Amino acid sequence: MQNNIFSGLFVGQNLVTIKQIDSTNTFLKNLLSNSKPVPEGTVIMAEEQYAGRGQQQNGWHAEPGKNLTFSLLLNPSFLPVNQQFDLVRVVSLGVHNALKQHLGSLLKIKWPNDVYYADKKLGGILIENIVQGSTIKHAVVGIGINVNQDVFPAHVPNPASVKQILQRDYDLRLLLSEICSHIEAAYLRLKAGNVTEIREEYLAALYWLNEEREYKSNNSVFTGNITGVKENGLLVVNSDNRELMFDLKQIEFLNKTI
Repeated sequence: MQNNIFSGLFVGQNLVTIKQIDSTNTFLKNLLSNSKPVPEGTVIMAEEQYAGRGQQQNGWHAEPGKNLTFSLLLNPSFLPVNQQFDLVRVVSLGVHNALKQHLGSLLKIKWPNDVYYADKKLGGILIENIVQGSTIKHAVVGIGINVNQDVFPAHVPNPASVKQILQRDYDLRLLLSEICSHIEAAYLRLKAGNVTEIREEYLAALYWLNEEREYKSNNSVFTGNITGVKENGLLVVNSDNRELMFDLKQIEFLNKTI
């Protein structure tokens, strides 16, 4: 289905909107397993997603018709598997750059790929790669952004929405097109070989970068500064003049929010 609101070359040019679905990532992966080719840049958007997932199977709550829950297909065969975190950087930057033009400098990327406004979570990203040999054949990119939702369940930690920040509703299709456009731009820069630039921009957008903050790892609380992210995506935290490195789920950010 063509939709002329999308100004990019390919991301979002093939848009499929579904009323209700368990997971847009699962739907897109099932499409890929069929014999008919799926164009790169295909976007699957759900009005209601009732089994959406975050990283490590974390649940994702989204009130029907008020938020963005969608998946898009990228085919980054140019990217070696050992550089797959660069895709995380590209997608995170794309979402961040699209939203920052509306929300300003309080918008940050919480490592590895959550979208935060101040100390509250605005959205999240889940990338599932389909690997062939030493390259990534397909990347199924799931994105959830709180847009027009006012009230969140008590179990959702530190949520925020675009509406809560701007005090007005925002057009979902327009925001979707903006996010797709920015992701495409960052993706094409990576494809063109601008790896160092992408890595520097991702680092500069990080939540808590170079700030003295409290973290938890192995049931121990410690104070440290985020100073970098390794090529492979490991988070670098300086604590007591020691450089510590953490993988996903090895470190917890101790947000002091009311």
